[in-house]
Amino acid sequence: MTTEHETVAPAAAAPAGADAPAEAAPDPLANAGDTLLWLERTGTRRYTGRSSRGAEVLIGSVGDEGAFSPGELLKIALGACTGLSSDAALARRLGDDVTVTIRVGGLAHPTEDRYPALTEELEVDLSSLEPDARERLLTVVHRAVDQHCTVGRTLEHGATTTLTVTGER
Repeated sequence: MTTEHETVAPAAAAPAGADAPAEAAPDPLANAGDTLLWLERTGTRRYTGRSSRGAEVLIGSVGDEGAFSPGELLKIALGACTGLSSDAALARRLGDDVTVTIRVGGLAHPTEDRYPALTEELEVDLSSLEPDARERLLTVVHRAVDQHCTVGRTLEHGATTTLTVTGER
């Protein structure tokens, strides 16, 4: 993953009479469904993540009661993406009320401040299926996750990140 750090001064207004660009650059903060996402500082090393759909998540350090750490959120996002990607296949073959638990884990490297490996375990009862149906379902689940889990694909292929610091100067 490449991280670019950038400090940007407010953009200057276009000169009067200047033609607008034929195609505007995509908004770097755009999200699916036009959802706005932001975090607000709520205390020392404490933030609340919010969405324009009304969702909230408390974020803090490992060990902070009632809050997820950023690393825990990364792992939760990976597991959630796997669950959502495989949900239709599991429900179609095992019923809409199928019980699924996804456990996620991975320890940070002791000196590099990153996760070298993350692990997921999707737990589901397949005992009602014949062996060949079980194998087909496992193939479909793996294919669905490989093709549609955006979080997993991003982690596998890497992504660049850009930090822009804005505000009064």
